[in-house]
Amino acid sequence: MEDDEKKIVVPVPEKYTLTIKEAAAYFNIGTKKLRRLAEENTDRFAVFSGNKYLIIRTKFEKFIDESSEI
Repeated sequence: MEDDEKKIVVPVPEKYTLTIKEAAAYFNIGTKKLRRLAEENTDRFAVFSGNKYLIIRTKFEKFIDESSEI
């Protein structure tokens, strides 16, 4: 592979949005629970892009800080 064809890898803590799988691993929450939270809180910390939900990491961190249970 040439240098310009290599994929850029961004560490999860530096990403603005996370996929459901990335967020589940990062926050130690099941994918089913996280997907349900994303569906219920699309305006709060999740966005729907194409055919998948993306979690806005910083907003979800704040959501967790303010919640007594998830």
